[in-house]
Amino acid sequence: MLAGLPTEWTSSNEGPDTWSPFDVVGHLIDAEETDWIVRARIILAQGHDRRFQPFDRSRHLQMNQGRTVAQLLARFEVLRKASLGELRTMQIGPVELDLMGEHPDFGPVTLRQLLATWVVHDLGHVAQISRVMAKQYRTGVGPWEAYLPVLHR
Repeated sequence: MLAGLPTEWTSSNEGPDTWSPFDVVGHLIDAEETDWIVRARIILAQGHDRRFQPFDRSRHLQMNQGRTVAQLLARFEVLRKASLGELRTMQIGPVELDLMGEHPDFGPVTLRQLLATWVVHDLGHVAQISRVMAKQYRTGVGPWEAYLPVLHR
């Protein structure tokens, strides 16, 4: 969706304190490295300490300065393939899905909830990228803007 696009497309955002598509990909990389699989391992290990480390949702903003979208997409591809490969090796069944870890804000959570959240998180960011890019055409669509609610969210 973002491969090969000019910087103007990938660096636009919705205003102060919002993310561009570039920023979103950086955030997805950070989550891939420090969140989903890391937390799944903690839950499946059922060790003494099942508490997750807090996730800094903005850490990527500093980490990715000077990088290109192409670099971020390549990194994300490698990380996601590795995560999905590891997920397949975990042999997760109904019993494992109900195992619990401890979220720093929410308290006890199950592996089932973590995996569902991972999916919804990613879909939400795909929608966010689409929305941010659509808004670049707000004036270009002319009167059709009335039929395009994505331009007002």
